[in-house]
Amino acid sequence: MTLADYSPEYSFCCLASAASTLDRVDWNAELLRGDLGKAVQQLKRESGKGLLVGGVKLPLALAELGLIDEYEFVVHPRLAGHGPTLFAGLSKHVDLRLVSRLEFGSGAVAMRYEPRR
Repeated sequence: MTLADYSPEYSFCCLASAASTLDRVDWNAELLRGDLGKAVQQLKRESGKGLLVGGVKLPLALAELGLIDEYEFVVHPRLAGHGPTLFAGLSKHVDLRLVSRLEFGSGAVAMRYEPRR
């Protein structure tokens, strides 16, 4: 099952990268430059469909700026014992409200949360 199967409202028409190590991006992508908060606010106004964000550093930066409207976590039934920690270094707690959850045959569980404001 793919993300599109779980969330058919996600239709990817363009990509934006906030990578600090790239000079250019290929295909259907745009490189965000300058003030991250302003760039993301502009994308949120333009897209009309929402933004999907991944990685470790970018979600942390957007959470600090209060720009995440919904969090989606997929928990897989495997303990890795290593890897990056999501939101490590977050300066303040973000209380969340469960919006939905979906269990997969593999044992993975996808959960959607909204920040309590």
